[in-house]
Amino acid sequence: MRYLRPLMQAGPARPRDAVALGWCWFTHVEVLSRTEPAQVIPAKDLTPEELARFGDPGTAPQLMGILNTTPDSFSDGGSFDTLERAVAQGQALVAAGADILDIGGESTRPGASLVPEDVEISRTAPVIAALRGAGVDVAISIDTRKAAVAKAALEAGASIVNDVSGFTFDADLAPLCAARGVPVCVMHAQGEPQSMQKNPQYNNVLLDVFDALHERVEALIASGIPREKITADPGIGFGKTQDHNLAILNRISLFHGLGVPILLGASRKRFIGSIGNAPNAQDRAPGSVAVALAAIAQGVAIIRAHDVAEHAQAIALWRASVAHPFA
Repeated sequence: MRYLRPLMQAGPARPRDAVALGWCWFTHVEVLSRTEPAQVIPAKDLTPEELARFGDPGTAPQLMGILNTTPDSFSDGGSFDTLERAVAQGQALVAAGADILDIGGESTRPGASLVPEDVEISRTAPVIAALRGAGVDVAISIDTRKAAVAKAALEAGASIVNDVSGFTFDADLAPLCAARGVPVCVMHAQGEPQSMQKNPQYNNVLLDVFDALHERVEALIASGIPREKITADPGIGFGKTQDHNLAILNRISLFHGLGVPILLGASRKRFIGSIGNAPNAQDRAPGSVAVALAAIAQGVAIIRAHDVAEHAQAIALWRASVAHPFA
C-alpha cells in the first residue's frame, strides 16, 4: 500500500497545478511505505482514485473548547465540577471563540480509573441541559466511551459524540450514533487509560496509527454512520511516547488520506511541558498554541484546546498573515 502525505502549504502564492485542500494546497506528496524509503512525487502523478482519498478539512479551522466536569482530569480536574462553575466556564469558552464545546465526565488521563455510567451521566447531562437553557447554541460534543452516557447527553442537547476509545469500548455506541444521525469523532488509543503509558510500542507509529484509524473509520461507515459525519483524531498522548507524538505531529497531513477531517487534541499535554520547560499544565498555553498552528498549516480541521482565547487570537493572526485568502 502507498501511504500518501500531501506536503501542505498555505497562502496566496498557489501555483496553477496545485491541488486545493481546504485552506491549504499542495503540489507534491510524500510517498511512505513500510518497506521502501520515503520519496516525494508530484501530485499530478497521482491517480484520480488516489486524489479522491483526501478528506476536505473545510473552509477554516475550528476550535473545540475543553470542559471537564471531573475531579481528576490532568490539567483542570476539580475546577468545573459543580453545575454553576461548569456552565460559567462553557459560556466563557464560547465568548472566547469556541466553535464547539467538548464536555467530559470521565478522566482518561494516564492511570485514570473507569467511572460508573450513572456518575458520568450526572456530571455531564445536567451541564449540557443548563448550557442549552442559558442560550448556548454552539455544537456540544459529549466526550465519552459509553452509549448510555452519550444517549443522556444527546437528549440533554449534545450534538456530537467524541470517543477516545475509537468506538471499541462499548459495542452499542456506534449504532446509537448511526440511529441518531449525529457526527462522531473517532480517536486512536493504544491500551486503556490505566496502563496506556506503560511502554507503548509500535512498528511504525505513523503508519500503525493510520491503519488503525482507517479500520475504525470503515467500521463506523459499515455501522451506518456516513463518512461525512466522521472526524478522526490520531490521539496524541494516548499510548504514545514523546517521540511517538512528535512523529505524528511532523507528518499529520498523512491523515487526510482517511478521507475525513482531522482533529488534534494536544493541548497542555505532557510532551509540551517537557519540551517547553513548563512542568505545570496550566503554563503550557504558548506551547499548545505553537503545536496547533503547526497542525493548522498541515490542514488540521479542529483544534481541541483548554486555552481558547489564546488559540483564537493566534489563529486569527495566522489567517491574516499567512492564509488570508480563506478568511
